[in-house]
Amino acid sequence: MVSLKKLQKQIYANKIKKGFNTTDIYKEFCLIHEEVSEACRAYYRKEYTVGEELADVAIYLLGLSEILNINLEKEIKRKVLRNSKRVYKRINGVLTKR
Repeated sequence: MVSLKKLQKQIYANKIKKGFNTTDIYKEFCLIHEEVSEACRAYYRKEYTVGEELADVAIYLLGLSEILNINLEKEIKRKVLRNSKRVYKRINGVLTKR
């Protein structure tokens, strides 16, 4: 399996090659938001493109991570570990982290 860091570099190289944005960080966040919305819409409409839209979300996220010099694979592993140790309590029917 290819590491996320390697995918980040491939995605960034493709952005450069195709002339896509690599400097406007706010635009990248907006594009990620747009792709999440498209995935949600596809799911709501029971379209077969949900997986493709989720892939677009991941591609934009990995590209932005590379632009910002963030090792997303490392950050995900760290966050998964933190979440596994987090304690939650149900308060008035709402699951709340403590």
